Amino acid sequence: MTADGWGDVVLICDDAVTGIAVVERGDPLVDSTGLLPWSGPSPDPVSRWVRAPLLERLGNAAAALPTDLRLALNEGYRRPSLQRHYFDGYAARLREQRPEADAAEIHRLASRYISPPAIAPHTAGAAADVVLTDPDGVVLDVGCPIDANPEESSGRCYTAHPDVRGEAALLRRTLVDALTGVGLVNYPTEWWHWSYGDRYWALGSGAPHALFDACEHPSG
Repeated sequence: MTADGWGDVVLICDDAVTGIAVVERGDPLVDSTGLLPWSGPSPDPVSRWVRAPLLERLGNAAAALPTDLRLALNEGYRRPSLQRHYFDGYAARLREQRPEADAAEIHRLASRYISPPAIAPHTAGAAADVVLTDPDGVVLDVGCPIDANPEESSGRCYTAHPDVRGEAALLRRTLVDALTGVGLVNYPTEWWHWSYGDRYWALGSGAPHALFDACEHPSG
């Protein structure tokens, strides 16, 4: 891993990802309420929705976990306007921290943590941010908190970061095994982010094209 933490992984803003075509399959957004435990902070109920094939696979992954672990959804679908707000806000903070960086560098660095709005898996309902909990719903420690950016976590947000050891590493490996076992693809800068049907999934799975593009939630 390089000093900036992204030189050895493909980022979602790279040409290898953005150049992948999308052939929209049209699977609907569906509500995960009652099917997966919820751990998210968002008051917007659309965060509980994902594309139907993704929810099915999350359910299968949850069923494959050891009996003392639960898979909980932290965030699914994200409105495009909110994605833009998140990306622009993080990029602004990076510009303050790295005044020497040009616009392209800031865009690339921001993409380690927030997907550029034009290609964001969450806005397609194709991504799920997840955590592991115990049977009582207590979120378990897998090396760094969910949504910790690379600066805050000293890179431990990266799924394969070598400084994550012991029980946290074992839990993280259990999560990885369960989700890869049902065909989901991880964004390697975020241990919690998994997707199905988006461009990054197409790259990781070898699919000829992505299945889902940005969409509007039925509630508007």
